[in-house]
Amino acid sequence: MANRIMDIINSHRENVCACGVQHETAVRDVEIGSGIISEVGEILKKNGFTKKLLLVADKNTLKASEGIEEALKDFEVEYKIYDDLRVATMENVEEIEELIKGKDISVISVGSGSLNDPCRLACARQDKLLSIFATAPSMDGFASNGAPIVNKGFKSSYPAKSPEVIIGDTKILAAAPARLKAAGFGDMIAKYIALVDWKISALLIDEYYCEDVAGLTRSAIDQLIGMADKVTQNDEETAGRIFEALLMTGLGMSYTKTSRPASGAEHVIAHLMECKEIEKGIVPNFHGEDVGVCTLKMLKYYNELADHPSIDTKEENVDWDDVYNWYGHMADDVRKLNNPTITEKVDIKKLKECWPQIIEIIRSVPGYEECKEAMVKAGCKITLEDIDKTQEFYDECEKYSPFMRYRLTLLRMKDMIVL
Repeated sequence: MANRIMDIINSHRENVCACGVQHETAVRDVEIGSGIISEVGEILKKNGFTKKLLLVADKNTLKASEGIEEALKDFEVEYKIYDDLRVATMENVEEIEELIKGKDISVISVGSGSLNDPCRLACARQDKLLSIFATAPSMDGFASNGAPIVNKGFKSSYPAKSPEVIIGDTKILAAAPARLKAAGFGDMIAKYIALVDWKISALLIDEYYCEDVAGLTRSAIDQLIGMADKVTQNDEETAGRIFEALLMTGLGMSYTKTSRPASGAEHVIAHLMECKEIEKGIVPNFHGEDVGVCTLKMLKYYNELADHPSIDTKEENVDWDDVYNWYGHMADDVRKLNNPTITEKVDIKKLKECWPQIIEIIRSVPGYEECKEAMVKAGCKITLEDIDKTQEFYDECEKYSPFMRYRLTLLRMKDMIVL
């Protein structure tokens, strides 16, 4: 499995893409296999990792990776073990930075998501080698070079670094809790909305778009949706293929230096819900759970838009005082992202003229019913009740989420579209 990923990486290193860009990634080695945990030390050695290592994990992921300490017996290992890290904050980044600053040391992050992200940013800032040992196929950011971090209550994606080495033991991945594996599936289904939003933005405002990278992401999702009924099974082959699909979308982000191939309107809504929950002292769900439900909401909305063969358009009219008041302590961040606002680049005449093409783009991906059926098979949460959200809370987050990113999505243009 890993050979396929490395073939993709090597092919892009050797050839300029049709989009005119030489796609490169810091990832130099991907190892996926059964029982491969015993080889972690040797894998790091052959990739030039230092004698000193900082191992970052939480109590759950360290327990899941039994045998890793023995595999690292030839290294001088320091530890940063969290109780249960569900949300990555700038404080976590700074804690890890303090442990590696000025030292001849490399980092291994044992876990996924919120454990990887602060390591990704800290290692980028301190120029240290990073390896990720995955304990669950629960998200798509393993190969990404961006790090979603909460800073003073506001969640942003920071330019960071991809890990040099990614390791997945299919025994451990297959044994991961069903809830985590289902969350990973929900995160992957979101890529359909991400690709739609990205292509529409390229059409309307000439945002950079790469058909090859989009195709890489699309093939990964299509591969995964065909395995929906096997997602929660303790099956090594399925777990390995899911992990491979997750790596492919992460590579797309690494190649484009943006989360565009993997994140659209649905992700922004989920990020905003997480910020609002953190503000209230609520520990958010696993990211892929919220993203999956938001994806179904956006698929339903986008499909309804596509049922209209033509539209009228109007200039956007935003009550910015209302927006900033709703965001509260996050208002300064939102002001910076909307000065100027992304919709100033949109020609409403072009939006109207291009509507048939936009319908085509929406209908190029599986629709609401097909994705919902696959998510049910995969054991995903599919309703607001499933993720403990009220309709009122969701509606507010959907309404205000477009202003949280300087990014054009179909949802961002909702006020400009007259049906």
